Amino acid sequence: MSMSTLDIIAEKIIKEQELVIGPMAWSEAGKVQGLQIAPDHHVALGSPDPKITIDELIARYERLFGRASHEVCRDAAASLVSTLSPTEIPLSLR
Repeated sequence: MSMSTLDIIAEKIIKEQELVIGPMAWSEAGKVQGLQIAPDHHVALGSPDPKITIDELIARYERLFGRASHEVCRDAAASLVSTLSPTEIPLSLR
């Protein structure tokens, strides 16, 4: 199964958060509804609107770890966000 750009963005965000906060990044991501994490840490967005799932993932990290956490998410996704049309970009990454 191929990953969508939004799946890859979600995975990159989690991996960047992991560099900052360790394995807790994966356990927190696992609490986000609509986000599936495989044992090999591949991520799939299964909700009706994957953009909202990414927004919820970023909001979860920001609530726990503050504004700097949001910037880590934005930086992690920056190179991929530029490949999306404006309507495909989650609000938290605009």
